[in-house]
Amino acid sequence: MNQTVCIFSLLLITLQIFSCSGLDPCCAQPCQNSGLCVSKGSDSYECDCTRTGYYGENCTTPELSTRIRSILKPSPNTVHHFLTHYKWMWNIINNVSFLRDAIMRYVLTSRANLVDSPPTYNAAYGYKNWEAYSNLSYYTRTLPPVPTHCPGATPTLPDAKQVVEKVLLRRKFIPDPQGTSLMFAFFAQHFTHQFFKSDLKKGPAFTRSLGHGVDLSHIYGESLERQHKLRLFKDGKLKFQVVDGEVYPPLVKDVQVEMHYPPHIPEVHRFAVGHEAFGLVPGLMMYATIWLREHNRVCDIMKEEHPDWDDERIFQTTRLILIGETIKIVIEDYVQHLSGYHFKLKFDPELLFSQRFQYQNRIASEFNTLYHWHPLMPDTFHIQQQVYAYPQFFFNNSIVTQHGIGNLVDAFTKQTAGRISGGWNLPPPVQGMAAKVLEHSRQMRYQSFNAYRKRFGLRPYTSFEDMTGDKELAAELEKLYGDVELVELYSGLLVEKPRPGAVFGETMVEMGAPFSLKGLLGNPICSPEYWMPSTFGGTVGFDIVNSASLKNLVCLNVKGPCPMVSFKVPDVQFPSVSSRNSSSDPSGHSEISPTVLLKERTSEL
Repeated sequence: MNQTVCIFSLLLITLQIFSCSGLDPCCAQPCQNSGLCVSKGSDSYECDCTRTGYYGENCTTPELSTRIRSILKPSPNTVHHFLTHYKWMWNIINNVSFLRDAIMRYVLTSRANLVDSPPTYNAAYGYKNWEAYSNLSYYTRTLPPVPTHCPGATPTLPDAKQVVEKVLLRRKFIPDPQGTSLMFAFFAQHFTHQFFKSDLKKGPAFTRSLGHGVDLSHIYGESLERQHKLRLFKDGKLKFQVVDGEVYPPLVKDVQVEMHYPPHIPEVHRFAVGHEAFGLVPGLMMYATIWLREHNRVCDIMKEEHPDWDDERIFQTTRLILIGETIKIVIEDYVQHLSGYHFKLKFDPELLFSQRFQYQNRIASEFNTLYHWHPLMPDTFHIQQQVYAYPQFFFNNSIVTQHGIGNLVDAFTKQTAGRISGGWNLPPPVQGMAAKVLEHSRQMRYQSFNAYRKRFGLRPYTSFEDMTGDKELAAELEKLYGDVELVELYSGLLVEKPRPGAVFGETMVEMGAPFSLKGLLGNPICSPEYWMPSTFGGTVGFDIVNSASLKNLVCLNVKGPCPMVSFKVPDVQFPSVSSRNSSSDPSGHSEISPTVLLKERTSEL
């Protein structure tokens, strides 16, 4: 109580100082608990506490319902512990349909309600206005940017490169204790780049992805012109080439779409796919190839089921089917693995049909920042008795055809990814990229890490050790920032202490899950108007969506026996590998500085 009185007194003093100086009283952020401040001249303000669950001059007095909820509601860490333990109980719940549906409905609504819909702010506007809502070229914002006219709007922050070197850069590879595989890491990278497409010609606050969600533009191209160049215009299919009896993406020279390859890459290894940067690493081209094969496979099924349909209808229906497959795989395989829950997640749009839910989505810039999960990447990549360092791995599509999709899947399933939170696990080849993320965050005037914790209902950290759980890391952070309230969103997410046995810390999950689930279930195909068999070409197409899984996606699209495929590394003995030297690389790729290779793509990948 005394602490609260002191804080409130300090706030009043600050406001008086601002008033005397003729400054905006809202700069002191007097409105608490998500209350919105509206200034009334230089000496007065009012707080809008509407639907916050609080009232009073500064939205600090809880309503009765808020008091009751705060007493009964367990902390996020308690809920996480409950969901990741007591497996015997969850096995029972998972087999009782109405219980599983009720819990899944609560998970979806409670998470989605944390995301503002419709959107409220962008980097240019810290107050609600039509431009922030209607201008799709901006990422939306979860918290408004720090106003430029406020004192301390541009605090003295440490050099971005110093932050990376002192608290983020890997000293020694730290494997993810949750057993996440590289198959997961490359899926995350491939999946998210259909909606994380910063337009750096305009600035980091802008996006080229006007779809703002799961539209598979990374498969089909973000423009109609690119899509048409990639299409075969026969039976709904995409263009392809056959190498050693297997289907791969076509070559750039044959389809004439822009792809980002260094000059030394031979034409025969310049594959053309929906996203111009997916030639960067073989893991991305592996998934691009799998989804190309899946599209053409489903087209064959639609052609047989509907021999009267023309090319356009087969193509458009197949795209809807693949969007459905993607969302189901992301919820039931990808998010399921990330959560570590014993509760079995379920993709069933009908769970929300009785709820108040908006079928639209806008990508938040904070979500883009949050998703820079580069610590997942290992120091080297192990494939069939060979080890590839970064210089041999970058822009090397020969690895894809040399080893084949099945062998890549098997290898990436068996190699452990790195732990994301906890600090000191960022691979050196991407340190320049991490510095850029910090610099872009500052350009967009993000609020502090603690401000975002409060926005998502989490307790703000009171010290560096409270944040990291590690004395040495805390000491380095204190040297850099001086005050825990100055720690930035991106650095905070990566240095935060991980949950026990998990890849993430608390904030990454509690902040990322609402964005993710709202974006997935807010897709038009999940709406009552779309979610029916006829949308997907009838029962056969609807069954493809409802039976989708990571395993099916791979097994139906590789030659020969299905490889081991999982987002979690299996408990197996790995084969020994021999070191691969760049000078003897049969692909003919010379060793090039990763910094040079990544120069154009630092904001995207």
